Amino acid sequence: MEDGKIIELFFRREERAIRELSAKYQPYCFKIAWNILNNKEDSEECVNDTWLSVWSAIPPDRPSILAAFVGKITRGHAIDCLRKKYAAKRMDMHITYIEQETEIIDKMISHSLDDAIAEKELIRIINEFLRSLSEADRDIFLRRYWYLDKEADIARRHGKTVNGIKMNLHRSRKKLYKILKAEGSLL
Repeated sequence: MEDGKIIELFFRREERAIRELSAKYQPYCFKIAWNILNNKEDSEECVNDTWLSVWSAIPPDRPSILAAFVGKITRGHAIDCLRKKYAAKRMDMHITYIEQETEIIDKMISHSLDDAIAEKELIRIINEFLRSLSEADRDIFLRRYWYLDKEADIARRHGKTVNGIKMNLHRSRKKLYKILKAEGSLL
């Protein structure tokens, strides 16, 4: 079923909307949760929580890209689940490294935005940055920072070494930093 029709089902408050959403996006959302949690039961729970959250959010929200909307919600639930799970324990090193890397990006963006730059401007800048990357570099960047794939998995996907992927990510972060600085988005 097309995304627009699924959204209309949500607006009409038809329970079939959740079945259609699940039929279309369950594997996608499960993969996002799995990459963060590496646990089947926790991942399934996050996906189920996603459906409830989408039910609560639509309406009033009308997402323009349903896949990104549900992916973001799933990612948030999975990260929350991981934080609760490891609150008193040492986190998985995979997630620890990603947190360190995303903190760098977060600092570049959230802590250094000039008050005059609107959220839409930031989205434009990031979209232009992603378009400026080669298809492979864009996939590597998104696989790491959106899907939270492990560097080893990305390396296998692209036929590269883990060190090659780390270097690629470093260069991409550096390029994003320069773009944000040139746009006046950094202090």
